[in-house]
Amino acid sequence: MKTVQRGFTLIELVMVIVILGVLAAVAIPKFVDLKGDAGDASAQGVAGSLSSATAMNYAKYQISTGAATAITSGTTTCSTLTNLLSGAALPTNISFVSSGATITCANPAGAGGASTGCMVKHASGTTSAGFAVTAICTN
Repeated sequence: MKTVQRGFTLIELVMVIVILGVLAAVAIPKFVDLKGDAGDASAQGVAGSLSSATAMNYAKYQISTGAATAITSGTTTCSTLTNLLSGAALPTNISFVSSGATITCANPAGAGGASTGCMVKHASGTTSAGFAVTAICTN
C-alpha cells in the first residue's frame, strides 16, 4: 500500500517565509513616506480651494461691489483669505508660510489682477516652501 504525503516540507515552508520577507522589505519603504505626501496633497487642495474662493469672490464683486469681500493690493494679508472659506478658518495642520504677507496684484488698477504671494503648507508635508494661492484682487 502506498502512503500519501500530507502537508508541506520544511524547505517549502522556509522558502515561503523568505519570499514573504523579501516582499515586505520591498513594500514597507514605499508606505513609510505616505504621510508627507498626504500632507502635501492636503496643502495643494487647500491652495486650490483658496484660489477658487477668491475667483468666486471676484465674480461676486463684479455683480455687486458691496456683497463681496474686498481683496486689495498692498492692504489685504494672506490670513484674511481664510474668511472666504467655509468656517472662516484653515483646516487642521495647514498654515500660511507667511500669514502677514500682503497681497500684491499684477494688474496696476487692482481689479482682476492675480497675486501668488500667499503660500500654504501642511505641518507634516515634505515641501517646506508651500503651495501658491492665486488670489484675485477685487479693487
